[in-house]
Amino acid sequence: MSNLYTLPVNDDSFKNYCGGNLQSEHESCVEISALGTTGFALRDSKPEGAGKELRFTTVEMDDFVRGYAEQRGISL
Repeated sequence: MSNLYTLPVNDDSFKNYCGGNLQSEHESCVEISALGTTGFALRDSKPEGAGKELRFTTVEMDDFVRGYAEQRGISL
């Protein structure tokens, strides 16, 4: 497997998932971008989160989503 942190990511490819902090200029958002079929980059949308993205393989992200949904009682 290649090093996920060496794969390029386009800032325009991130999708926002927001909610919560509506009183601030910078709403609480998580942004995610696919890294081809290899994985995903996840980051905080606020300025202090810039350049601190986390990267996960597709298997890791799928496992996280299933585990989170199960913990929250959400059906997929």
